[in-house]
Amino acid sequence: MAFLVALALAIFVLPSPWGIVAVAAGGVVEVAEATFLWRLSHRRPPAVGVEALVGAEGIAATSCRPLGQVRVRGELWQARCAEGVGAGEAVRVAAVQGLVLVVEAA
Repeated sequence: MAFLVALALAIFVLPSPWGIVAVAAGGVVEVAEATFLWRLSHRRPPAVGVEALVGAEGIAATSCRPLGQVRVRGELWQARCAEGVGAGEAVRVAAVQGLVLVVEAA
């Protein structure tokens, strides 16, 4: 928007040398704003998808010896646990293999 305002000022209002300065300043403002907003939107990893579950904690819904179900973030998932976890125990997601969570005792 700053670039368009500067361009309109350069064409209709400002004398010759100041029109070029206004257009250049408007371009700099636009590039700075785009850079700032891009960095602001990319400052942390996405919080959606199955990969975001790695590291999350949950509760074992059924005994997991080695297969069972766990409830993580309000959703019921199939789980695999190497050491075995009883129903109601706290678990932490170590990895995701397809739609099966690999969990360990928390």
